[in-house]
Amino acid sequence: MMKRHVGRRGILGGVLGRAWALLFTSLAVSACGLMGDSAPRGSGPIMGAVVDPPMRRGVLASGGKRVALLLPLTGPRAEIGQALARGAQVALETDGAPPVDQKDTGGTPEGAAEAARQAIAAGAGIILGPLTSGETAAVAPIAQAAGVPVLAFTNDAAQAKPGVWTLGIGPAQQVYRLASALQAQGKTRLGGLLPENEVGRAMADALIQSAAALGMPAPTIKQYPPGAGIGALNGSVRELSNYAGRRGPIESARRAASASGTAEGRRRAAEIGRQGVPPAPFDALLVAENGEALELMSSLFAYYDIDRPAVRILGPATWASGEGGIGYMRGAWYAAPDPASRAAFEQGYATRFGTSPPAIAALAFDAGSIARVSATAGGYSAAALVRPGGYVGADGLMVLMADGQVRRGLAIYEIQRGGAQMIEPAPQTLAAPGT
Repeated sequence: MMKRHVGRRGILGGVLGRAWALLFTSLAVSACGLMGDSAPRGSGPIMGAVVDPPMRRGVLASGGKRVALLLPLTGPRAEIGQALARGAQVALETDGAPPVDQKDTGGTPEGAAEAARQAIAAGAGIILGPLTSGETAAVAPIAQAAGVPVLAFTNDAAQAKPGVWTLGIGPAQQVYRLASALQAQGKTRLGGLLPENEVGRAMADALIQSAAALGMPAPTIKQYPPGAGIGALNGSVRELSNYAGRRGPIESARRAASASGTAEGRRRAAEIGRQGVPPAPFDALLVAENGEALELMSSLFAYYDIDRPAVRILGPATWASGEGGIGYMRGAWYAAPDPASRAAFEQGYATRFGTSPPAIAALAFDAGSIARVSATAGGYSAAALVRPGGYVGADGLMVLMADGQVRRGLAIYEIQRGGAQMIEPAPQTLAAPGT
């Protein structure tokens, strides 16, 4: 296994690290950035170099169509829209790139729907954006009816469908990566201790789907009220771990032996008391907390004999920020992009705009790069966009699947003393789920 040390402040530090806090919202903040002006057709990933061109209007490729960029240029998310616009400029304002129609969604589903209708009427062959889950839901039926593919910036996998791809990194990609690595180590019994909210439900669904795709048994999942205190969390851990069923028979046998009142009975009772509690009904447990809640969970795991590393604790990519609490989960894993992969995109953006890009800018850069390459390599049809080898970008390998899902090559990190270490690098190829 490859190991790369990451300091206490985490692998993504600064703006990028803080951006991971939005990972599970509809405003996905990180995705892969495609690099390069052109690439040979075929099954391999598209690779190249980030360019920093002067601003210019693209030239429509032969047989290509216009690109529509749907962004919240007004309203409360206008600053995010500006960052996305800049990311798209780095990808699309180059010689040979298709022309771009930038449309303001106002940050609302109604505005996004109207922007999509206008863009399609003006001849758009592909839509980049919109930003949120709600906007994507409004745009999808309009684009599908017109046969125009959508590369949306949300990480809500529920919005993915044929012809509509969700580019943001979400729970499904992380959990599948973790489950695959566990399976390679012979760990196939998955568990989840998750809050009863949008984040928890998304991670629970990802756990169920990953287990099914990999041929694992159905996972054991317990959800608890968000912000639960010690009482509710204690009960959830006890129930999830089947502590009564594991400990109960041992206690019953010990009491029966002790009740005999004989020396042999007392000896037998002492012997039974030294027996270990049978293992938990899972050998990996997914949690979704950060901060102080992890300290509480760690103590409860120890109390209820959820032994580590026999039970591998798994966590969300938000742990990449390295902020408080993850030290209590030493030995735990999470899946996230390798930040070293982003250097080329960041350099190209900084050269052009004189500042480091916020993480979210990579989404528009990715989408714009796919559109630029597709305009010359095969067009915007779903068949052309679904390349078996995928695309290589700032956050690693990305493959657009026919059903609208996006598979990603993520690295695996382990929480160790002083920070996290990369223990498995991001894969260079991605097999279809279940293979």
